[in-house]
Amino acid sequence: MSDRQAPRRRVPGPAKPPRPREAVRRQPGPGARPARRPGGARPMPPAPLRLGSPRPRLRLVGLALTLVLLVFVVRLLQVQAVDASAYAARAEQNRYVVHTLAAERGEITDRNGVALAVSEDAYDITADPTMFGVKQLKITDGPERAAALLAPILGQDQAALVKKLRPANKNSRYTRLAARQTPQVWKQIKDLKTALAHKSGTDRTTVNVLAGVFADPSSQRVYPNGDLAAGILGWVNADGKGGGGIEQQLDKQLTGKDGKVRYAQAGGREVPTVGSTQTPAVPGADVELTIDRDIQWAAQNAISEQVAKSRADRGYVIVQDTRTGQILAMANSPGFDPNDLSKADGDAMGNAALQDAYEPGSTAKVMSMAAVLERNAATPLTHVVVPNRLHRGDRLFQDDIDHPTWYLTLNGVLAKSSNIGTILATGELAGSQSEANKVLHSYLRKFGIGGYTGLGFPGETPGILAPPQKWSTSQQYTIPFGQGFSINAMQAASVYSTIANGGVRVEPTLVRGTKGADGRFTPAPQPEKTRVVSAKTAKSLARMLESVVDDEQGTGIKARIPGYRVAGKTGTANRVDPATGRYRGYTSSFAGFAPADNPRITVYCAIQNATSGSYFGGQICGPIYKQVMEFALKTLQVPPTGAKPASLPVEYKP
Repeated sequence: MSDRQAPRRRVPGPAKPPRPREAVRRQPGPGARPARRPGGARPMPPAPLRLGSPRPRLRLVGLALTLVLLVFVVRLLQVQAVDASAYAARAEQNRYVVHTLAAERGEITDRNGVALAVSEDAYDITADPTMFGVKQLKITDGPERAAALLAPILGQDQAALVKKLRPANKNSRYTRLAARQTPQVWKQIKDLKTALAHKSGTDRTTVNVLAGVFADPSSQRVYPNGDLAAGILGWVNADGKGGGGIEQQLDKQLTGKDGKVRYAQAGGREVPTVGSTQTPAVPGADVELTIDRDIQWAAQNAISEQVAKSRADRGYVIVQDTRTGQILAMANSPGFDPNDLSKADGDAMGNAALQDAYEPGSTAKVMSMAAVLERNAATPLTHVVVPNRLHRGDRLFQDDIDHPTWYLTLNGVLAKSSNIGTILATGELAGSQSEANKVLHSYLRKFGIGGYTGLGFPGETPGILAPPQKWSTSQQYTIPFGQGFSINAMQAASVYSTIANGGVRVEPTLVRGTKGADGRFTPAPQPEKTRVVSAKTAKSLARMLESVVDDEQGTGIKARIPGYRVAGKTGTANRVDPATGRYRGYTSSFAGFAPADNPRITVYCAIQNATSGSYFGGQICGPIYKQVMEFALKTLQVPPTGAKPASLPVEYKP
């Protein structure tokens, strides 16, 4: 054998377990091939995905975002800078609600503090129209349904309520459905509203169509005595304004000053956490009248009974304090109840005692006599021959009855109310008829005829008194006995108060004063006083007027009052029919004062167009005078003077 040995055979040993693939890491050398995957040929790698450049997309997205942000920035600038105040005001308007707080109307009382007109709690029924729309109620006929429920409760037309609940202004958030409703009315609405709200919470088919109905506290006018003194008081209309009488005349003082409340709201309800601002209302002043409720009642009762008994068109009674000019009563018949104007007669809703103009008749003769006495044209004892007929101008004059020639004193002319005697007496006022007319006219004006009384009462008439140069031929002779000019009842009463007050005319007054919210009483201004005739003339006239009542030949014997000396005068005048402008019927009247020798009270009564029974003033107004005067004297505790009446002669023997 050669030195070369045969190859040694390697005996295989035990097989080593294979290393995990993750543990086997070959370190390929340079130029080494990739290792093949066991089990077959290596798959071909997928073709690489070639993506476009992202930069254009990024630019587009960035541009879009920039534009969106730019829109927001511009809008924010507009809201917060350019239109900031406008948007703030609009938000404020939609958020806050302003309601008026109605001031409580002042009371009206009589001279003793008895209430004649008061204000009681009431509610203004209001609504927010935006709460009746489709968006809020989810129905299209919300206003119609609400109106159907409210109309019978409020007593209003359903269509009118629909119009208020669906106004032309879609942004309107307040409307008043009804003013000054009683608490009972609001309770009905509130109960119905609550019932609907409860049912809508359990039944989805039920809609609370009254959710937008609310109530603002208010007040309503109430007249505790019904129709008593209604002609003086007047009434308050639906808008809370005085519609007549003192309510209208002193409306500004009675009304006061309304306040305001401003609060935040949401869904038609107040937001309590936001707070509110309030300007309190200032209540109106209380007004104290000069009238006495009891005397007013007596006067109104007396005139109402006589108007009904005589089947007359109307009548009035005035009671006045002769010394102060204060009116103690002013009654009209027919009247009205200011608590229920729906039943009132439109013709009776005023104050006829101040608004009717009519020819006074013989009660005006006292002014003619005053002129005659003041001018010293005659005395109460001057003899006057009164024929049965007297021709003057284009007319033949007569007295109310046929009679033989009367031989009367001037006192007798007044006592028997002779037209002819009055014409003859006033003819002595001057050297000519035209001059006598001027003298008489001047005295009529001094007594207040042809001018306003000074009351300032709504609708008052000054009457009609033409200047003397325009008196017709007949007026020259009819005016002295009360035909051919017109007056109102207050003017007539004031004439007799002037005589009773010693010849000094005191402007009549109805208001004693007012009491403000601070409780301080402010008396009314003192009335104006005017000397009309001398005290001597006034005293003579008072004695002559006593003969009208006291003497058996006088026309006013039905006005006598036992224990008191009474001065008065009857009147019966042809009446001008307001509808035709022609004479039809009569004006019956009586005027006077008592006690005659120490006057305290004047009473004037007039009845228009009595159609049943007597129409003579002494017959139908004399008893009213007596009834009212007796009551007033007792109420004011005026004692009789105890003096005997003056007995001036009525006739003389030729």
